[in-house]
Amino acid sequence: MIFHQHIYVLYLFFYYIYKKIQTMKKIKTDFDPQFWAGKRSGLQLIETFFQFNELDASKERLSNIMNYAIKRNSWIHEDPAVIFQFHQSMRSLIRAGYLIMLKERTWTVDTRPEKISPWVLGLLSEKEYRNPLLVFKKAFREYSVKEFDYFMSGIVYFSMGVYENLPERNIVMPYIHTVKMLDAAHLILQRRREKEMAETHSG
Repeated sequence: MIFHQHIYVLYLFFYYIYKKIQTMKKIKTDFDPQFWAGKRSGLQLIETFFQFNELDASKERLSNIMNYAIKRNSWIHEDPAVIFQFHQSMRSLIRAGYLIMLKERTWTVDTRPEKISPWVLGLLSEKEYRNPLLVFKKAFREYSVKEFDYFMSGIVYFSMGVYENLPERNIVMPYIHTVKMLDAAHLILQRRREKEMAETHSG
C-alpha cells in the first residue's frame, strides 16, 4: 500500500514538472508512451529514443537512479525535468521492445561464426547478442509492461528524496532486464541500419 501511495505522489510531481516544461518551452513532447504506442511501430519508437538518448548515457543515468533509489540518506542531484523526460522515454522504449517482440523480424539475428568479445556483450549472453529478440521475450515472460512501469516509477521516486522506507519490491531483476533491453534495442537499430546500407550498396 505504501508503495502505491508513493507512485501516486510521484505522478502528481511529474505532472507538475511536465506542465512547467510545456509552459517554459512551448513544445509538444514525443515521450508520452500512450502517444508513441498509438502512432508508431516498435522500431520507430526505438529510433526516436536513440535520437534523444545515447546508449551509454542512458545506461549510466539508469544506474545512477537505481543507486540513489536504494540509498537512505541521499538523493540524485539532477534537474527533475531531465529525470522526467528520461522516465517517460524509458517507458516508451519498454513498450517498443514489447511491440518488436510480437513482430519477430529475423534480420536482427547475427549468424557470423566469429567469437564475440565479452566487452561487447555486456550483460547479454552470446545467444542474446546474436538474437536481441530473446532479451525482450525473456523480460516480458517474467514481467508485464505494467510491472516495468511500476519499477521505473518506483526507482525514480525513491531516488529523488530521502525516505524512511526503501522500495518494497524486488527491483534488481527488473533493473537487469531494463539494461539488457537498452542494449538489445540499440543492436536491433544498428543492424537495421547495416542492412539498409548493404542493400543500398548492392543496388
